[in-house]
Amino acid sequence: MHISLSDAETLVQGVFEANGVSPATARAVASALVQSEAAGQSGHGLRRVPAYVSQVRTGKVDGKAKPSSLRAKPGVLAIDAAHGFAYPALDLAVDELPAIAREQGIAFAAIHRSHHAGVMALTVERFAQQGLVALMFANAPAAMAPWGGKVPLFGTNPIAFATPVAGSDPLVIDLALSKVARGKVMEAKQKGTSIPDDWAFDADGNPTTDPHAALKGTMAPSGGAKGAALALMVEVLSAGLTGAHFSYEASSLFDEKGPPPALGQAIIAIDPLATSGAGTAERLADLAREMGRQEGVRLPGKRGRGARAKAQLHGIEIDDEVVAAITALG
Repeated sequence: MHISLSDAETLVQGVFEANGVSPATARAVASALVQSEAAGQSGHGLRRVPAYVSQVRTGKVDGKAKPSSLRAKPGVLAIDAAHGFAYPALDLAVDELPAIAREQGIAFAAIHRSHHAGVMALTVERFAQQGLVALMFANAPAAMAPWGGKVPLFGTNPIAFATPVAGSDPLVIDLALSKVARGKVMEAKQKGTSIPDDWAFDADGNPTTDPHAALKGTMAPSGGAKGAALALMVEVLSAGLTGAHFSYEASSLFDEKGPPPALGQAIIAIDPLATSGAGTAERLADLAREMGRQEGVRLPGKRGRGARAKAQLHGIEIDDEVVAAITALG
């Protein structure tokens, strides 16, 4: 099905509202999912709607929750997502953290009792558009074992980064610490397709091409032992420092079973004016130009931004079964 972004957002928002989600939250969730789809990240896009709605219906996610913030210290903003969706809490951080970063030079947002963080590039990019450098960390339900182990303990635990660049779009990096995001395995399961044999291991620790076996096993860390170590770092930043559940304590994001996942996100925003003065964005433009001079180099974030721009003009294609699953929920 071909559909415009605005129509897709209206469709998804209506489905969430029909299932008891407050209008403001339904709008935030619909926008995030549709923008993820537009960026080519379908594993974090509209395929998530049925699971999200099921979790609202069972109370695993509070569709009427309203996030709240507390200025715990001069440079620290504590945000309680209140067992609701992550997107309203992330919107609150984008609204409130920049002023603190400009006042203090650096600011830290600690989000707890949260949910699926989605495509984090979309969050950090909004800080860069306000002239700030941003880092974001999030944990997820356990899907990766510590290096050498076979039992999931860490999530795929993504990291995102964005920085403003004078006269150009921000540089944006967004990566899961598993070889691929777990949402890609879920998407393969929904489509009935196999996965590459280096994405995941089955429950016995063997490489697998079966997405069903992969979801019962563990994801392969990116970079082997280094990726597993970075996943531990993200676990500390996003859960240890925020008071959120550790990955191994969190329930699944893919079904309605169990209590709220109560995950965590951490955002660091830095005002470059406080560190190296007004010329930072210009210096970064020089760096970006040097990168771009090399044949075959694509600046981070460019592909996703280009896909979103194209989708804004021409709409997006959604698999018919995904549309049918969404409309059936309304």
